[in-house]
Amino acid sequence: DGVTEVLAHRSDNLRDKFIEIPCSEDYDSHKRFEGCTPRRCGRGVTDAVITREEAERIRRIAERGLSLGGSDGGASILDLHSGALSLGKHFVNLYRYFGDKIQDIFTEEDFALYRDVRQRIQQRIAQVFGISSAAMYLTKPTFFSRMNSTAAKTAHDEYWHPHVDKVTYGSFDYTSLLYLSDYSEDFGGGRFVFMDADSNKTVEPRAGRVSFFTSGSENLHRVEKVQWGTRFAITISFTCDPEHGIGDPVLG
Repeated sequence: DGVTEVLAHRSDNLRDKFIEIPCSEDYDSHKRFEGCTPRRCGRGVTDAVITREEAERIRRIAERGLSLGGSDGGASILDLHSGALSLGKHFVNLYRYFGDKIQDIFTEEDFALYRDVRQRIQQRIAQVFGISSAAMYLTKPTFFSRMNSTAAKTAHDEYWHPHVDKVTYGSFDYTSLLYLSDYSEDFGGGRFVFMDADSNKTVEPRAGRVSFFTSGSENLHRVEKVQWGTRFAITISFTCDPEHGIGDPVLG
């Protein structure tokens, strides 16, 4: 993989770390939204927005939801917005599949915490990139992921390929990841890797850490294969285009 530089070690407690990089041209092929579409691009890591205790509570939401299903391969997804849940080699709609039983799995407090965490991450991104938080909209897919070392059974299980979010999902302008477990303690491998021309820059997950970045080709990235244990995270994505905005998930 060439030279690898660690942007954030698991043992670091980062107030705010931000690296500015020139924006790619990816944004030019989409409608621009003044005061939101990235003009300043880069990537940041912070351990100061979400507490470890909140991350553990959020992880329990993911664990309860994913206990209802789970992929046959190494990567399982739970999307509280659309209801998508990995089940074997397919996806089911959690809300249709389980109906009213959902009220036994999740509580109003769970959804309130999820909303609160999402808002704080959104505000921090807006602040760092110098844009208005009100100009950003949550967009899909926004989802929990659970990864382990089980061999992939379908293309969906192959999470380790390099990709660009803006290319994969046209609506993405800002991507964030909230880590819900600890690198080298809960799992091995599974680091987040920014792939730059000169070297790779990695982020070692720790519960409560938020990694965020502009979604264009300036931030080509991948996740290393998980070697052992279980890695939990939530991907929360934002768009500048109100037409691609989605609401927060609601219970029932």
